[in-house]
Amino acid sequence: MRLFSYLLMGSLLALPAAGMAASPSAATSSAAAEGLHLDWLDRSVSPAENFYKFANGGWQEEHPIPPAYSRWGIFNILHIRNQKIVREIIEDAAAANAKPGSITQKVGDFYESGMDMEAINEAGVKPLEPVFARIHNISNMKELQRVVAQLQLLGVNAVFHFGSMQDFEDSSRVIGAAFQGGLGLPSRDYYLKTAAACKKAKAANKATSAKAAKAAQATYEACLAHAEKFEETRQAYVAHIAAMFELLGDSQKSAAAEAKTVMAIETAMAEASMPRIKMRNPHAIYNIKTLDELEAITPNFDWQAYFANMGVPNLTSINLATPGFFKALNDQLETVPLSDWKTYLRWQLIDSFAPYLSESFVKENFKMHSALTGAKELLPRWQRVVNAENGALGFAVGKLYVKQEFPPSSKKAVLDILHNIREALKSDLKTLEWMSPKTREAALEKLSLMGERIGYPDKWRSYEKLRITAGPYVENVIAANVFLTKRDLAKIGKPVNKHEWGMTPQTVNAYYSPSRNNINFPAGILQPPFFDPDAPAAVNYGAVGFVMGHEMTHGFDDTGAQFDGHGNLNNWWTPEDLKKFKAATSCISKHFSEYTVNDGLHVKGKLVTGEATADLGGLTLAWRAFKHSDAYEHAKTIHGFTPAQQFFLGAAHVWASNIRPAEARRRVTVDPHPPAMYRVNGTVANMPAFQKAFEIPDDSPMVNEHRCVIW
Repeated sequence: MRLFSYLLMGSLLALPAAGMAASPSAATSSAAAEGLHLDWLDRSVSPAENFYKFANGGWQEEHPIPPAYSRWGIFNILHIRNQKIVREIIEDAAAANAKPGSITQKVGDFYESGMDMEAINEAGVKPLEPVFARIHNISNMKELQRVVAQLQLLGVNAVFHFGSMQDFEDSSRVIGAAFQGGLGLPSRDYYLKTAAACKKAKAANKATSAKAAKAAQATYEACLAHAEKFEETRQAYVAHIAAMFELLGDSQKSAAAEAKTVMAIETAMAEASMPRIKMRNPHAIYNIKTLDELEAITPNFDWQAYFANMGVPNLTSINLATPGFFKALNDQLETVPLSDWKTYLRWQLIDSFAPYLSESFVKENFKMHSALTGAKELLPRWQRVVNAENGALGFAVGKLYVKQEFPPSSKKAVLDILHNIREALKSDLKTLEWMSPKTREAALEKLSLMGERIGYPDKWRSYEKLRITAGPYVENVIAANVFLTKRDLAKIGKPVNKHEWGMTPQTVNAYYSPSRNNINFPAGILQPPFFDPDAPAAVNYGAVGFVMGHEMTHGFDDTGAQFDGHGNLNNWWTPEDLKKFKAATSCISKHFSEYTVNDGLHVKGKLVTGEATADLGGLTLAWRAFKHSDAYEHAKTIHGFTPAQQFFLGAAHVWASNIRPAEARRRVTVDPHPPAMYRVNGTVANMPAFQKAFEIPDDSPMVNEHRCVIW
């Protein structure tokens, strides 16, 4: 673990931290002080020792993780706030005497069916019986493949994923794409991390010094400890599968055997799956194949029949994103008995819909969720149903949400910050010493073409073809899945819909699309503490400015930089500039690989490179935008905190959170984002402006000895 052992001052409880004015006489309004969240601080910790803890330690102490959650942070709190608003909107729709087929009727009936536990318990698994019958009646490989397609249309993660994507080399069109899938655990690591794998990795690591040998041994011991945890998870998963089969009526003996069958099939799939780090390379997952080429790779799978079963019979080529997975799948189709495939499909079906069935299935489903994340109890019923409704009818609900929660004044204030950050990046690109004129011209063109979308779509999604009834609940979930899957597949072969959003307006998140070269900030995240009209400008630049700069920088991170301004996978770098850029992002990878969670489990530096790069670039741009804004000229010291310090506190506050060990393990295994603490400490450790703001000494753990510099 990166140790924050350096103690700058031992009397922080009584005195301001280094660099802070000792007198609070320059304080501004109480509203501004409240927006600064001084009660979140832990003054027993020096910002030079652990800035994240200094900024958020008080909040962490006062906000333990609720039993229903695996982690608890600002994102969760804002998400629940939005959920409560959405709940009111939905309950109003449910209470209305709505016209059949109207959005109000669909929104209301979906929620009512999800809240009617008496009807859900009475129905049990009956609504799925026709689908189970289809699986039971499979008698040959052709029927197996037809049922796989039918299950995928229902939203079941059966065998692999298939859907639409923008063509990487022609961003104006949409193509079909097949990706690896079919696993019940979060990633291949959960199947493959074993003591034997640790020994193999140790043997491959040839230490060249006593220091390196000591480090390798420590890594090996940490690997063994966490391999044991993964083994416990695998055992829990097999027991969970068996328990689900018993709930379906199978005998205990049969269920145990079936669980082993499922685990064997999924483990083989995991072994053939491309690692997540490799999948971050767009070239690695872009492999256009014609029908003839598909048949050569997987002669045991009838792609032409599959496309017809999926409702896209005219497809003549697709992106086979992960060919190695499909080659292995071809072998499995030949070697795995048909009866075992039927067992696997039964499992995938019940695993997909257990949360929407009777209490016995819901409780057993939660057992596995708890084993994976550490959560202690189920979310309240209304929250689970609202989550499902946001997935099913999210934009219909979102249209009502923004009318109530996101006034034009907020949109204007947010755009002002965004445009200042954009100008900061433009200025930076014009003056970067290491960038040649040719690359600079292409980078500026990409920035000029980058679209910006704030709050909500200009055109709202239609749900006219979605039929929602008074129940059963699981049938409404399936209807929504089918509607959304067919909507996605209908895009294939058509021009890109430039008005489409990938997130609903009520979502607490933001994103950059490399294929569309646009940045998107839903109204859901443009709320306090990310954006607070009453907070000091410094705090808003540090908070929402960080988010905006982060998404903008994604256009120039290790993945986004491979796409040009039109969204095409196209190298616009000179060889020398690209070499320098890769060296800069490699610095990020190495830096974050030094961090650990859970006493020794290392952050995957190569997995988090893109997000960590965006964090550093984003906060750097937000700082420069604030420094050049009118707000900076008029900024005041508040309770001893200078505007610069307010900025960095605002950035740290949005990542305030607590997390359970199991969830930390899961996220460091599958999440391309660094852990919250390192999103703050790892970022500011590379920023001279932070060191200056808090007068941090050079030998502090909050200063990276060899700073990574992107922009």
